[in-house]
Amino acid sequence: MTIPTTPPRKRLFIRTFGCQMNVYDSGRMADVLAPLGYGPVETPEEADMVILNTCHIREKASEKVFSDLGRLRVMKEARAEAGHKMVVAVAGCVAQAEGREIVARAPWVDIVLGPQTYHRLPEMVARAARAAGAQIDTDFPVEQKFDLLPAPRAGQGPIAFLTIQEGCDKFCSFCVVPYTRGAEFSRPVAAIMAEARGLVAGGAREIALLGQNVNAWHGEAPDGSTWNLSRLLYALAELPDLPRIRYTTSHPRDMDDALIRAHGEIPQLMPFLHLPVQSGSDRVLQAMNRGHKVDDFIRVTDALREARPDIALSSDFIVGHPGEKAEDHAATMALVGRVGFALAYSFKYSQRPGTPAAGQPLQVAEAVKDARLQELQALLRRQQDDFNESCVNRDCDVLFTNPGRHPGQVMGRTPWLQPVHALGPLSLIGTTARVRVAARFPNSLSAILLDQKELACA
Repeated sequence: MTIPTTPPRKRLFIRTFGCQMNVYDSGRMADVLAPLGYGPVETPEEADMVILNTCHIREKASEKVFSDLGRLRVMKEARAEAGHKMVVAVAGCVAQAEGREIVARAPWVDIVLGPQTYHRLPEMVARAARAAGAQIDTDFPVEQKFDLLPAPRAGQGPIAFLTIQEGCDKFCSFCVVPYTRGAEFSRPVAAIMAEARGLVAGGAREIALLGQNVNAWHGEAPDGSTWNLSRLLYALAELPDLPRIRYTTSHPRDMDDALIRAHGEIPQLMPFLHLPVQSGSDRVLQAMNRGHKVDDFIRVTDALREARPDIALSSDFIVGHPGEKAEDHAATMALVGRVGFALAYSFKYSQRPGTPAAGQPLQVAEAVKDARLQELQALLRRQQDDFNESCVNRDCDVLFTNPGRHPGQVMGRTPWLQPVHALGPLSLIGTTARVRVAARFPNSLSAILLDQKELACA
């Protein structure tokens, strides 16, 4: 009698660049490939398939990808000499924008696919096994990829990401997203709620809703009506065993009054919001085609703090956009001082091929951009340190997510998304516990569990 054997497990390594939406996409690519026998490994050297899930937002993004591809070529050749095959795939926004160039410069790449086509990975893997030459799919398919994806696998951790919106219709002058992710698309309510229920059943205790313009989401409900993001948040808040909800990334133009009220009325909605402003100068904001003014941003942030007094804000800033003058930079510094941020990301403007700003005159000198960025980052860092310092001796709930770096230590996140570590059992992972913040460090907090005996009477 022949005893059936399980086919050997194939090994998959995915390197993710960029935003949380890419993190979500990488997880879904793993889901798509799981029925083919692929399971995750920690390093590319041991993988049968390597996927670089790329981001095109930052400067020299494509060159970083080609640098990684050069290293993968050596690994692929070494595995071939040992009698093993390695499939190399490039996914994401660099693949969408530069697919043909990737194949021309790195002919050892087997698969190139854009962010709208990763549901076709099994088919592309099969074609790559049958035929010589790279398989390229960077279309914006008519069918919706979400309808063709398997349900997310259970057990992916206490914090889960859920994409509800993709694409962008804003066409900011510096941004490639409308060209790499396509037009705005909102997933329907039923699909989102079904995925959310599955994530909670699989152990998620915090769900972060994702979208390039997540607060522009307007999904079709089962009764044919259209919901906005605030209504979706109220529905998600009714799910049992889901104590935390977040959403990112938002656009100031889409922060309506109903969404602002939701921050004050939904306890599960965490008091932390990422709201990119990019500049504190109306003149630069107009050149960026942002569609909002500085006063609009201040009105929104003031209203958010009125609705939820403990809310903390983060933002994005670009310095040195073409035509930016010293007084524009000073206006950005003034806005930062006026609003105050618990966290912020700031970058020098970099020319992205095909975007309107890339061809504009009055490009700012690199030395000037460097100086402005350093000044801005120093202020933002002081504000971040001040916010973290204000949390010391404060009690809050922490969702514990993983073991810490040291024995007996567990790591988690505060409601304001700060990483925090505490001494406690691993059984805390996946649960929320009350802590007292004891100290701050440059990039994290330490805390003490409030149910420990020494604090029982505190």
